[in-house]
Amino acid sequence: MTITAAADGSALGNPGPAGWAWYIDDDCWAAGGWPHGTNNQGELMAVLDLLRSTAHLPGEHLRILCDSQYVINCITKWMPGWKRKGWRKADGRPVLNVDLLQQIDEAVKGRSYEFEWVRGHTGHDLNEAADLRARAVAVAYQQGTTAPTGPGFTHRPGAEARPADTAAEEPVPAAPATGTRRPEPAAAAGGAAEPDLFSELEDLDRPVDEGRPEHLVLALEEELLRPETRTDFGRMAVLLHPEFAEIGESGRMWTREDIINALRPDPAADSELDLLGVERLGEESILLTYRSRGRTGSSLRSSLWLRDAGRWRLRFHQGTPERG
Repeated sequence: MTITAAADGSALGNPGPAGWAWYIDDDCWAAGGWPHGTNNQGELMAVLDLLRSTAHLPGEHLRILCDSQYVINCITKWMPGWKRKGWRKADGRPVLNVDLLQQIDEAVKGRSYEFEWVRGHTGHDLNEAADLRARAVAVAYQQGTTAPTGPGFTHRPGAEARPADTAAEEPVPAAPATGTRRPEPAAAAGGAAEPDLFSELEDLDRPVDEGRPEHLVLALEEELLRPETRTDFGRMAVLLHPEFAEIGESGRMWTREDIINALRPDPAADSELDLLGVERLGEESILLTYRSRGRTGSSLRSSLWLRDAGRWRLRFHQGTPERG
């Protein structure tokens, strides 16, 4: 089995309040951080904790997705030379973050692993999920609130691994760097995990349906309004455009970061949706208008969906309560 996980770090101000996270799926992830740290420290700590969390499965190959060339190069290219020089660089100066690197050096001994570079902030599901969790921890330290830590590694030996790539997006350049050995491709080892709702919805958006994607956008809108979605890191990351903005029923302006950090249920959740219109504004944009009816009354709503990196994402939403 191949364990595929994304590792990421975040620092507000760099240095500043910092967080780290690794992510396999919604049931298997971990995060942490410090009141003061750097982005590189967060990236390295995410990898270290992932190695430690999977240390009880030394025979399983570990595929680490990382958007930091610094981290990949440190571990796969530079560490052997630094060790020979007493953890000093070619110019004789001490290596930065040596404490974390030395612990990683110990943690990779005897492990089968590889790193794969992914471009950050381009809609890669696992990378975005790890990034959101790392940033949430950094924000928690900044604001003095409770930081999310995650369930940790919950998979057991013999459990199915997550498929190597489930995102319907353009492939990103990869720079694999292997550890002790490289096994057969993941597809040859066991079956694929059960697809989630988003995989099923994206199946509807194959080229044969390019002419009428309105049904997909409507299904995604309905999914976004569900309480379980509005309180889930990974699902919100998939559905919301990087530049998402919302004007809530109270008149408050919400950014993507605001909503994900708050993870608040939507007032329209579990309400009846009366579709008023679906307008194709262009090849890459669709406007939905509808009325939601729920326990708190009815509201008129509009949502602008844009096709971004091969998938539909919500760019703007506004809700206006209807008066009596």
